Amino acid sequence: MSDLPIAAVTRIAKANGAERVGSDAADLLVKVTEAYIGKVAKEANKLAAHAGRKTIKAEDIEMAIENL
Repeated sequence: MSDLPIAAVTRIAKANGAERVGSDAADLLVKVTEAYIGKVAKEANKLAAHAGRKTIKAEDIEMAIENL
């Protein structure tokens, strides 16, 4: 089971031009999105730890995205 709601991911796809989204496509979008969020969070956590913090800040997320 995924953490992201499929309906929300489908709404995002439709808001960005998709007329219809198949259930298999929505499932895959959720998996890919969760994997990407995981990678960003892991990198941001490394950056926060390097700065001596346990809390991830927006700047860590921005830098993590640039690094990936």
